[in-house]
Amino acid sequence: MQTVYIDLDINEIVYDIQNKTYLTGKSRRDGSNHEKVANMQANDDEENANQVLRSVSMAFSNLKTKLGEYLDLVSTTANNELVDVDAPLRLGLMMPSNYNLSTIDTIAAASHQYIVSMAVADWFTITNKTDSPEYKTLAEVSLQIISEAVNKRTRPVRQRAGKEE
Repeated sequence: MQTVYIDLDINEIVYDIQNKTYLTGKSRRDGSNHEKVANMQANDDEENANQVLRSVSMAFSNLKTKLGEYLDLVSTTANNELVDVDAPLRLGLMMPSNYNLSTIDTIAAASHQYIVSMAVADWFTITNKTDSPEYKTLAEVSLQIISEAVNKRTRPVRQRAGKEE
């Protein structure tokens, strides 16, 4: 077994959420829906930031559930406090010895995208229900990518008298 660590920067996740909600809102502008468009766009105001961080926390917890069989559990306690934006979201995955290490970046990128998509879906459930299902679908695609990546294995190599073939 080998442990693979994935660190996700919360500030990058929050920026991505804000950017996606901004761009989606901008694309829904029709000249008469200014308030609706403004409300779709997540920002750094306290009530917005708190909701986004709650959504990020829930999405990360869901991701850990999906990766449960691989998790290297270091902590046995939990709480309901907002996530610390200065601490990374860390996944420690216990992978078999023949795990293909070239997929670590894929797992990190798809994990980021899963959390962002779920948080945006949650945000749009509150501010713009019509766009929420689309982001849930994107999150499901990210989970499929993660599943494929964690199940990649390297081909066995025959060893003879201390030599690899």
